[in-house]
Amino acid sequence: MRKRILVIPVAGMVLAAGIAVSISGCKTGASVAASASTPPSATVARVQRGSISHTLALAGQFQPYQEIDVHPKVSGFIRSIYVDIGDRVHKGETLAVLEVPELAAQLQGTVAEVARSKDEIIRAQREVSAAQSEHTALHDDFMRLQQTAQAQPGLIAQQELDDAQSKDLAAEAQVDAAKAALAAAQQGVGVAKADNERVAAIQSYTDVKAPIDGVILWRYADTGALIQSGTGSDSSTQSLPIVKLSESGLLRLRVPVPEDDVRYVHVGDQMQVRVDAVGRSFTGKVVRFTRDVSQQTRTMETEIDVENKDLALDPGMYANTELRLDHVENVLTVPVGAVVMQNGRQVVYVLDSQNRVHVRPVEVGMEGSLLASINKGLDEGDRVILGNQEKYSEGRQVIPIMQKTTTTDVTQQPGGMVDLHNDGDNGQGVQ
Repeated sequence: MRKRILVIPVAGMVLAAGIAVSISGCKTGASVAASASTPPSATVARVQRGSISHTLALAGQFQPYQEIDVHPKVSGFIRSIYVDIGDRVHKGETLAVLEVPELAAQLQGTVAEVARSKDEIIRAQREVSAAQSEHTALHDDFMRLQQTAQAQPGLIAQQELDDAQSKDLAAEAQVDAAKAALAAAQQGVGVAKADNERVAAIQSYTDVKAPIDGVILWRYADTGALIQSGTGSDSSTQSLPIVKLSESGLLRLRVPVPEDDVRYVHVGDQMQVRVDAVGRSFTGKVVRFTRDVSQQTRTMETEIDVENKDLALDPGMYANTELRLDHVENVLTVPVGAVVMQNGRQVVYVLDSQNRVHVRPVEVGMEGSLLASINKGLDEGDRVILGNQEKYSEGRQVIPIMQKTTTTDVTQQPGGMVDLHNDGDNGQGVQ
C-alpha cells in the first residue's frame, strides 16, 4: 500500500510537469508569432528642396587702409603741436607748426628780388624806346640822303651816304640789343617770382597738415623739439616723423587663403565676417588679392575693404570669416545618412504609400556634412530611411518615424579658424 501511495503522487507530478511544459510552449509560440507580425520602426525623412554650400573658415586681421609717418618738408623747431595719440583728424588739418627763422629772411629777399627785376624791365623798356627813336631818326636821314643822291647824282658824296647808312644800321643793332636786354629782364622777373613762390611754399610747410582723414596712432615729438625734414644729408637715413597717422575710417581685412582653395577666390566674392571683440557681423566682398602664394605659409593674402566710419573696429583686431567655395540652390536634398553603397552603386531606401521598403538607385550631386543633392532617382516628397538600412529588405513594411531635417547645409572646411557655422534645428518629430 505504501508503494502505491508513493507511486501515485510521482505520476501525478510527472503529468503536471508535462501539462506545464505544454502550456509554456503554446505561450512562447504565440509570442513569436505576434512579434513576427509586427512591422519594425524606421527613422525616415522627406525629400525636399534646399541649398548646400561648402565654405572655408579663416582667421582674418584688420589693417589700416593707409598708415603714414608724417614728416615735415623743412627742418625746424616745433613751436606748437596740436594732436596726441587717439585723436581723430581730417585732411588738411594742422597737426603742428614749425619755427624756421631763416625762412622769413629768405622770403623777404625773394620779394626784393622780384621788385628789382620789375625795375630792370622798366629800365630795359626805356632803353628800347630810346634806341628805337634814335634808329628812326638816323634811318630817316639815310633815306633822305639816298633819295637826293638818286635824284641828283653827284650832289651827295658817296662817303657821306655810306656814313649815314652805317649809323642807320648801328642804330638798328642798338634796338635789337635793347630788346634782348628787355627779354632778359622779363625772364629775370620770372625767375625771381619762381624763387619767391618756392620760398613761400617752403614757408607754408612750417604748418604740418594731415594728408588724409585718420587717427593719430603715435606722437614722436613735443614742443621745442628739433625736427629734420623727410631725409637728412644722408638720404639713406630716415629722419624721425612727427606723428604716425592711420586711415581707420576704412580698413583692410586681410585673410590668408590656403593654397588648395586659391582657385575659388575671385574679386567680388562674398565673405561672411564676424568680429567677436565687438559682437558685429556683416557681409564683405573680396576686392583684391596678391595672386601670389607665400612660400613660407602656402597661403595667398586676400583683402576685404570694411567701412569703419564710427571707428568701432580697431586695426589689429581679429575676425572670423567664411568664404564660400561651392554652392547649389533649389535642388532635391536628402540627409547624407539616407544614401548607402550597395553593389558598387549609391542607393536609398524609399517607402511607398503602404510604408513598404523599395531600394532605389540614385545619382548624387554635391554632398555636404548634413545634406546630399539628388540629381536622379527621387521626387520631392518621397520618404527615405535614415540609417541601419541593412535591417530592411525589399518589400518589408515598416512603421515610419519622421525626422525633421534642415533645408540648408553650410559645410565648413577649417582653414585656421574656429567653426563659425550653426547648423540650425535638427530636432525630431513624429508624423
